[in-house]
Amino acid sequence: MPEILALFGPTGVGKTAVALAVADRLRARGERPVAVSADALQVYRGLEVLTGAADVAEQARLEHRMISILPVTARFSVAEYAERAHREIDAILHDGGTPIVVGGTGLYLRAALADLDLKPPPAPGVRERLMEELEMQGAAVMHARLADRAPEIAKAIDPGDRHRIVRALELDAQGALDEAPPRASRLWTSDTRHPTRLLALTLDRERLKRQIDARVDAMVAAGAREEVLAARAAGASETARKALGFAELLQGDVEAMKTRTRQYARRQLTWLRKLPSPPVEPIDATGREPDEIAAAILGG
Repeated sequence: MPEILALFGPTGVGKTAVALAVADRLRARGERPVAVSADALQVYRGLEVLTGAADVAEQARLEHRMISILPVTARFSVAEYAERAHREIDAILHDGGTPIVVGGTGLYLRAALADLDLKPPPAPGVRERLMEELEMQGAAVMHARLADRAPEIAKAIDPGDRHRIVRALELDAQGALDEAPPRASRLWTSDTRHPTRLLALTLDRERLKRQIDARVDAMVAAGAREEVLAARAAGASETARKALGFAELLQGDVEAMKTRTRQYARRQLTWLRKLPSPPVEPIDATGREPDEIAAAILGG
C-alpha cells in the first residue's frame, strides 16, 4: 500500500488545486494529509506569489511544508533540499500522516522521494572562473565548449540554461561528468525511500498555454513584480534569482515572462510524456475539475 502520493506536472497545470481536492477526500476517509513542496524556489520567503506557493487560504485547508523556510539571500542546493524533505516526510509518516509531495518535474521531486547519488561540489574558484567566462563570452559559447567536451550531455541542456551549463563544466573540470545525460528511466524508477504513487498531471497544450497566461497575469496583479524588486533590494541570492520570471519582472516585461513560462512548460510536458508507465501514472487533466481528478486517483 503506497504511503506517499507524489503529484507532479508542468507549471500552470493545477497541481495545488488537485492536491487540495485529494486532501479533502483523504480526510473524509479519516487520514491526515500533509503537503510537502518539491519546488526548488518555493523555499524562499518573499517570493510566494512569483513561485506559485500555496496561499494562506490554501495552507489553512491543507498544511504545506518546505514553503517559505529560507530568506531570499540564502543559497540552497538539492542536497540541502533532500535532507530537509526526507526529514519532513519521515516525520509525517511517523505521526501517522499521509504525505502528498507536490512539485513540477525533475530533480527536486526525485530528491524528495529517493536517495540521490549527488555529484561533488566544485573545487574552490572553479565556479567563479566559469561564471566570469560566462559573463564575458555568453551562454552560447560556453554551451559550444561543453558540446566539444561532452556532446551527449550538451544535447540534454538548453543552450540558454546558464546554471546547468556551468554546473556541467564544473563537473567536467573535476572529471565527474557522466558520459550519458540523465534519462527519464534513470530519474523515475520504483526505487523510492517509501512506497509511493507517482501521479503525472498533463494538459492539452493550448489549454495549458491559456492557463499559464492567466496565471502570470494573476501573479502580477497580486504583486509578483513588487516581490522581485524587494528581493533584489534585499540582496537575493543567485539561487533565488533563478525563480521563473524573476529576470523578466525585474525588467517589467510581463510578456517575456509568459513566453519563458510557456517554453518551460512545453519542455516539462515533453519530459513527462517520455516517462515509463508504470511506475508513473499519467493523468490527463484536460476538461476535468480537481475533485473529479482526485476521485480518479483515489478510486471514487
